[in-house]
Amino acid sequence: MRAGDLANTDDIAHWPTDLSRDIVPVGCHSHNDYWRRVPLYSALQAGCIGVEADVWLFDDELYVGHTKSSLTSRRTLQSMYVEPLVKILERQNPITPFQRTISQPPHGVFDTIPDQTLILLIDFKTDGAATWPVVAKQLAPLRSRGYLTYFNGQDVVPGPITVVGTGNTPFNLVTANSTYRDIFFDAPLDKLVDDEALDADETEQYVSSVKRSTDLGQGHSGMPDTITANTFNATNSFYASVSFQKAIGFPWPFHFTQSQMDRIRTQIRVAHRHGLKVRYWSLPNWPRSLRTHIWRILAQEGVDILNVDDLVAATKGDWRITFFDWWM
Repeated sequence: MRAGDLANTDDIAHWPTDLSRDIVPVGCHSHNDYWRRVPLYSALQAGCIGVEADVWLFDDELYVGHTKSSLTSRRTLQSMYVEPLVKILERQNPITPFQRTISQPPHGVFDTIPDQTLILLIDFKTDGAATWPVVAKQLAPLRSRGYLTYFNGQDVVPGPITVVGTGNTPFNLVTANSTYRDIFFDAPLDKLVDDEALDADETEQYVSSVKRSTDLGQGHSGMPDTITANTFNATNSFYASVSFQKAIGFPWPFHFTQSQMDRIRTQIRVAHRHGLKVRYWSLPNWPRSLRTHIWRILAQEGVDILNVDDLVAATKGDWRITFFDWWM
C-alpha cells in the first residue's frame, strides 16, 4: 500500500462529529467533577451524563472548587465548563457543504446518542440571591446558541445541556419567571409530598417547616412557607435528591432492611410521579463490594442517575442483579 493510500484511509476514518464516537452514555453523575485529572472531559470519556461544579461568587466572578481554600483565579465556571461545552457542541453541530444549518434540535455531546442531554449541576456555595444572576449571565454563550434545555411557559424543551441548581440555589428565583427558565431546581427528595397518601384537603394544606434563609443548602434557599403536592414538578425542577446516609441509612450488616427498601421505593415512586429524576448523594464508597451492591439495587429499583466518584467502575460495571445481591 502506498503512502497516499494510507493518508486517504486516515481521512475517511474521521468525521466532523467524531469527538465522542464509541462513547455510550451511562446514567451516572460525576460527583465533584472539578477534582478529576481532566475536569468535564474525563466524565464525558467515561460516558457520564452528569457533571458537577461547586461555584463561589467573589467580585462578580464564579470560581470552582470544593472549599474556599481550594479556589484559584484560573478555575472558573467559564473556563472549566461553559467555554469547553460551547467548543464541544460547536464541533458536534458543524456547518458543512452537506449540513448548511445547525441541526434542530442541536446535537448533544454524545455522537452515539445525539439527543442525550448532559446535566450540568451547579452547586451554589455562596449566598443564593447574590450568586443567581451571575450564574444566569455566565450561561449566556450556551443560551444564545440554543444549547440549553428550557421551559417556555407550557412545555419543557430539551436541549444538549440541562442546567440544575443545587446547594444555595434559591427556589423563588428559579420559579420567578413563569414564561421562560433554563435553570432547574434540585428538589429535596425527602420533602416531596406523597399525594397518594394524603386526601384532597391535606394535599392542599400540607405544611413543611421551611426556613427562608438564603444560605442553608439544598432544598432550603428561597423556599415557600408551605410545600404542597404541586410545589416541585418538571417545569421547575429536574432532580429530586437527598443524602443517602440521611434518608436511607447504612445497610448493616451489608443488608438493606425491609424498611429501607420500602423507603427507597416510596421515594422513587413519588419523585417519578412529580416528573423528577432521582439522585442519591453521599453513598458509601467502602468496602467496594458494598458500594457495588448498593449501585445495583438502586439501578434495579429505578434510580435515574448514580452519584459516583469512581467513573470507571460505575460506567463499565455489570448492573444485573445477582443471586448474591438478593441474598444479602
